[in-house]
Amino acid sequence: MTSSSETSSPDANDIALLVRLAEARTQLTLQIAQRIVGQHHVVDDLVTALLAGGHAVLVGVPGLAKTLLVQTVAQALDLTFSRVQFTPDLMPSDITGTELMEEEPGTGKRAFRFAPGPVFGNMVLADEINRAPPKTQAALLQAMQERTVTVAGRTYDLPRPFFVLATQNPVEQEGTYPLPEAQLDRFMFELNIGYPTREEEEQIVRSTTGDTQGKITPVLGGEELLKLQRLVRRLPAPPSLVSYAVALVRSTRPDAPEATARVKKYVSWGAGPRASQYLVLGAKARAAMDGRAMPDIADVKSVAKSVLRHRLVVNFQAEADGIPTESLIELP
Repeated sequence: MTSSSETSSPDANDIALLVRLAEARTQLTLQIAQRIVGQHHVVDDLVTALLAGGHAVLVGVPGLAKTLLVQTVAQALDLTFSRVQFTPDLMPSDITGTELMEEEPGTGKRAFRFAPGPVFGNMVLADEINRAPPKTQAALLQAMQERTVTVAGRTYDLPRPFFVLATQNPVEQEGTYPLPEAQLDRFMFELNIGYPTREEEEQIVRSTTGDTQGKITPVLGGEELLKLQRLVRRLPAPPSLVSYAVALVRSTRPDAPEATARVKKYVSWGAGPRASQYLVLGAKARAAMDGRAMPDIADVKSVAKSVLRHRLVVNFQAEADGIPTESLIELP
């Protein structure tokens, strides 16, 4: 996000792309709705993350279709898809890949060959990511931030676009490990998936106990998605919006002048600068999804809790008083 991109206005080509982006959002939502009942806010946030080029982690108890949602999105996008089932015995090389010793049939000469791991895909599903220990979870850090992987001293580029969409069980469940803060910060959104309503659950039961399943048609390819992502970044962000986003993030830090009394009392440390970037980028994506060429503060507010809820670390006092982290995010 450069200063020039904040002051320029979209040209004719960008206006056409903006129309295409809004159409693609509608088509993608309709495709997802063939398999996923309800969860409209989660779907909107997930599409926002994809258009902004960010990663997302979906949190909820087992059985709420987190994995099915990610698989459905992958089918609606013409991208390569890979899945990693995180387990306690999963090793970092099981994700990134490893070097194998091979012998040439004719000469008998031996040489190492790099065998890419499942992280070498456009969309990577890290299923039940908090079932693996922190060492294995950390294997994704470089991939998520730099879109590269380093193995045996050599660095390999990952395909573009590249997303990590992770599913996570609540940390209170047995056999889970908390994600390292450095890794959590690399997820643009944390999306909480709750139980369906009674009507939605009845619809889910009817649709999943029959002999037909909705057929998903790809809506976007990789190259077009990259163009739409670049368009989102080119949209101008008013100085007042940037100022609001930064002030909101600073209000989550207990030592900052902007911090509220409740934050000072209950938060050990708040969100970093990456949260400000994601608030602005998410607001741009949200505006583009509605066909608007400029985001406003309402767009920032619409993504604020998804951006901030996993970046606040509460103290013992908050846990003792039963204070939910999300309640500490105040949107002026």
